Amino acid sequence: MSAPPIQSALQQMQTLASQASGQAQKGTQLSTAVGQGGFADELHASVQRINRLQQASASKARAFQAGDPDVALNDVMVDMQKASVAFQMGVQVRNRLVTAYKDVMNMQV
Repeated sequence: MSAPPIQSALQQMQTLASQASGQAQKGTQLSTAVGQGGFADELHASVQRINRLQQASASKARAFQAGDPDVALNDVMVDMQKASVAFQMGVQVRNRLVTAYKDVMNMQV
């Protein structure tokens, strides 16, 4: 997922929100910043964390299959479940974002 489409969608939502609140609050700007980064940075970091979990799980599974005595089956299974749960959470977040985006785009202004 690339940042420019997310930034474009975020800019559109900010524009619509400022137009909608223009009569109530003149000159107020919306802030989407979270800490030092924005929403796109947080989303990118989350995808990277999910990717790292999946890569760690796959490497531990390969080590177990190769017969590495330092890797136990229960550790492999726990890591695989962590990666699976993280991936499913990422899919659900993506689904919610797509639904929210469609709702915003279907609003009549």
